[in-house]
Amino acid sequence: MNVNPAAPAAASRAAGRLSPAASFFLLASITVSFLAGSTAPTPLYSYYQSQWGFSALMVTVIFGVYAQAVLAALLVFGRLSDHVGRRPVLFAAIGVQAATMWLFAHADGVGMLLVARVIQGLSTGAAIAAIGAGLLDLDKGRGAIANAITTPLGTAMGGIVAGLFVTLLPAPSQLVYLALGGLILLQGAALLWMGETSRSRAGAWGSLRPQFSFSAGTRGPLLLAAPVIIATWAVAGFFNSLGPSMVRNLMGANSALLSGLALFVMAGSAGVAVFLLQKQAARDAMRIGAASLAAGMLIVITALALHAPLLFFVGLVAAGTGFGTGFQGAVRSVVSHAHANERAGVLAVIFVIAYLAMGLPAMGAGYLLSQGNELQIVAREFGTAIVLLALLPLLIPGKVAKVINNAQAIHNPR
Repeated sequence: MNVNPAAPAAASRAAGRLSPAASFFLLASITVSFLAGSTAPTPLYSYYQSQWGFSALMVTVIFGVYAQAVLAALLVFGRLSDHVGRRPVLFAAIGVQAATMWLFAHADGVGMLLVARVIQGLSTGAAIAAIGAGLLDLDKGRGAIANAITTPLGTAMGGIVAGLFVTLLPAPSQLVYLALGGLILLQGAALLWMGETSRSRAGAWGSLRPQFSFSAGTRGPLLLAAPVIIATWAVAGFFNSLGPSMVRNLMGANSALLSGLALFVMAGSAGVAVFLLQKQAARDAMRIGAASLAAGMLIVITALALHAPLLFFVGLVAAGTGFGTGFQGAVRSVVSHAHANERAGVLAVIFVIAYLAMGLPAMGAGYLLSQGNELQIVAREFGTAIVLLALLPLLIPGKVAKVINNAQAIHNPR
């Protein structure tokens, strides 16, 4: 891996510090752990429902409050690491995340589960912007790809690991969280040996004031990428919140392992697609992702109508491929225009859009289910909206996109 030789305070410059390559791997692995923790509850929702007797609407609320907490953290803490450094923000986020795993392991009702999800969202939101910026500090090109690939990888690992823990090991609602908490603490210990990747600068308190502020050069690319970001993360919300219900409807079984497997297939396909298409031009990757996302959702809708489990998993692969490729292209197309001292802020804006798209529609789908609408109808309407949104970037000619980007470049002060 060719890390950026000009990265400020690079890890290898101090005796006993992790090398830049090791630091890059550590940061990427922390993202995986955070997002694995965020999806670990998904295969357990059926277990929680059987224990505490809450509705399908409450499942989407539990998922939705996490997404909105991430959003709040991004708005408040998203730019903080650009001022105080990446490590201080990560140390705080890791401590809170580890405590959250303890809360999950000891949850005894919906109230405590909701509290744990909110705190988890706050710690995750603070961490992902700092980690993403740190990866870009070390290697701008590979950092953008790593930001895209670690998201589905963490999601996939959380789903399948939780499913296996619940199915094969005792204490299904405790052990998986304790294991994840232990892992994140080990990563926090390793972070002690990593050098800071960015210089501190004034304005830390001011950075806590929510605002969308970044250079003019990133606005055009962000405008073009926004439909893809929204569509891909709406799909993530769709499967994270309604996935267990769809699996139960198709399989006729209330299985945590099958729910975890469905999430693993979707997110795992995303990770593989990012790896295979990492050298594709950013705009081409977005267009490929959008097309695959639309095709995958159409297949999923058809599978639910025909009650065809195998076709459903084919749709998951296509939708996952679209998620990974589309989001990778979107991230790369935007962050390539960002100044070094605004990387965390730009990533925060991207993830604000993403988590709004993931949380709000999922909660809306849960509300429709609670009003007596059939799962198949809700999935069809939700999926159709995603298909239309995903197709939008395919309708924007390349020349139009180039004009928008060139217009923004004129105002770019670099």
